[in-house]
Amino acid sequence: MLGVGQGPAIELGDRIPVGSRVTEAERDAWIVLASVEGIGPVAFAGLVSHFGDARSVLAAARRRDGLHVLANAVRGRRGPDEGARAAIVAAAKAPEPILEEVRAAGVAVITTEDPPYPRRLLAVELPPSLLFVRGNAGGLSPTHSVAVVGTRRPTDHGRRVAARIAAAIAEAGATIVSGLAVGIDGAAHAAAVAASRPTIAVLGGGHSRLFPKVHERLAAESVDGGGAIGSELCPLVEPGPWRFPRRKRIVSGLAGATVVVEAPLRSGALITASWALEQGRECFVVPGPLDARTSAGSLAFLHAHEGVAHLVAGIPELVEDLDLIGRTDGGPRSVAHVDLGSVERAIVDVLARGAATTDDLAAAARQPIATVLGALTMLEVRGLVAGAYGRYHLAGRLAGADVA
Repeated sequence: MLGVGQGPAIELGDRIPVGSRVTEAERDAWIVLASVEGIGPVAFAGLVSHFGDARSVLAAARRRDGLHVLANAVRGRRGPDEGARAAIVAAAKAPEPILEEVRAAGVAVITTEDPPYPRRLLAVELPPSLLFVRGNAGGLSPTHSVAVVGTRRPTDHGRRVAARIAAAIAEAGATIVSGLAVGIDGAAHAAAVAASRPTIAVLGGGHSRLFPKVHERLAAESVDGGGAIGSELCPLVEPGPWRFPRRKRIVSGLAGATVVVEAPLRSGALITASWALEQGRECFVVPGPLDARTSAGSLAFLHAHEGVAHLVAGIPELVEDLDLIGRTDGGPRSVAHVDLGSVERAIVDVLARGAATTDDLAAAARQPIATVLGALTMLEVRGLVAGAYGRYHLAGRLAGADVA
């Protein structure tokens, strides 16, 4: 029996999602089987199809000749390799620690047989066999959803553009989807949270190994705001570079369209964009300077997919191209509604025009450095300002804001 899942549509424990064809014992078997390294959607489907259900797979693995039975069950591309077969046998003989880690994480578990499973994701090739979800799992299938992705090392301009795009899309009624990475992903999620709109994040590891740690607060705010954080990996699975490309098909699969903001050559965001096109979803790319590193991948993608990938000519135009309900003008948001002291407001007004150093802020606000540093500390504690390499920029509810 699993622990209590979050979200009214899929509470677990003594109950199963309404309309589900999966019993609780079978759900546990799905979790155990899916936890095995090397068992992806193809191998999972092959095994379940051959044996009839996941419980039968584990029962076969527990036999004295379990390795032999598994080896003869599914061969070729659809079958698990030798290492995965051995791992299935080990998991089948000791499933409780695997189930316990799911209970401890307090996540909901949705299988492809459950009504709450995201309908957009179910329609793509290689949908995850199951999803571990924190937050409002019932909100994984919004009427409108748009992925906003980009480099982990954006320019300040790129971060502001991502925040403005995400805010405009969210305020127009769509749910923002991204990967919770630093950079463009984080700016997009933060803008949705600031607009009091739900956002969906997809992890490249397990929930109990949230990465990056710097986004723990953003993750909590996303959940508190009615959003959801999902992963196809068991809670204790460590994130790693080899896992991130795998999760990108989920990011694009959960969205009706994908928007790329700043992507260097070989950027992971371009993998997401490629998945979007392969899945039959629309893809939009924000152009940039010809000689900028952060634009090289974006421009190359537009050239390689001319007539298929769309150029973003402006935020109002993007909102219109996405055919969203409740369109906005895409303009920046004001800081007037945020409760700030006089020094804090002066700092925020300067930062709304672009990132700045403490010296820049002290000069613009006409305040001593010590006063500015104190105000910056309070703004950072409130999540309204973030700093990197000696330069500060607006964050959280003020991401992408303009001067009042």
